[in-house]
Amino acid sequence: MPGNSKMCRRYTGKIRERTLGGIEMITAKDATIKYSEGGIAKTNMSISKMFVLAFMAGIFISFAGSAATIAASTVENASLAKLLNALIFPAGLAMVVLNGSELFTGNNLMVISVLDKRISFLSMLKNWIVVYIGNLVGSMFISWMFILGHEYSLFGNAVAESVINTAVVKTNLSFEDAFVKAILCNILVCAAVMMAMMADNAAEKIAALYFPIMVFVVCSFEHSVANMGYISGGLFAKMKYGNFGMDVSGLTWYSFFIKNLFPVTLGNIVGGCLTGMMYWYTGKEK
Repeated sequence: MPGNSKMCRRYTGKIRERTLGGIEMITAKDATIKYSEGGIAKTNMSISKMFVLAFMAGIFISFAGSAATIAASTVENASLAKLLNALIFPAGLAMVVLNGSELFTGNNLMVISVLDKRISFLSMLKNWIVVYIGNLVGSMFISWMFILGHEYSLFGNAVAESVINTAVVKTNLSFEDAFVKAILCNILVCAAVMMAMMADNAAEKIAALYFPIMVFVVCSFEHSVANMGYISGGLFAKMKYGNFGMDVSGLTWYSFFIKNLFPVTLGNIVGGCLTGMMYWYTGKEK
């Protein structure tokens, strides 16, 4: 039964701190304890609160993705453009973590609480569904607001062209590519979330999560919530600005949800749960 003290016995110890270069941090093992306990609060909140916090997270991730796209839209060197994207995008997860909002990919770590028998599988699934929908609505809201605010018109419509190109590339990935890239992505995202939990203050949390997120962006891995903003933005931009001579026949709402979000979401779940299980297993007493 979730919450049974006997089943959660190994997680009743005091959180231990360690010093790394003068910075107070907790161990990965104790961060796992904190996350396991936090899973209870995630499942106990009302659906309306869960949705609003998820909506916020979708907004934050979409803001970061859009800002990264704008910054790199006129950079001709592909490697430099990718690096610039990677330097800016971690701001999204920083806003999510520091504001306590609900991000689907990070919440895949709730498998830790399930394995500890603190929460049920069904309560975790309810959280995932509500949070996923909230993330989607928040992400698409920002994409549409960027259309209304003519943000994609910057630099002589170069931003619109970049947004559409990104969406085209993502919706043309094969199922296998999207799935594998999504697994790799959420291993890094969930590691970033756990590393942020080890830190003591806001600055340290940002520093801790920054580099795993930077790595996933540089490697062009697939993040379902980021793609909600990227691809919906591309679809909205295509309707307003045209195709800029690109073949956009494959960029449709069907390809958005079925060809990209479906395999990417599955891959994110696999990667997130795998990471959570590794933290849980290595955090056991024996």
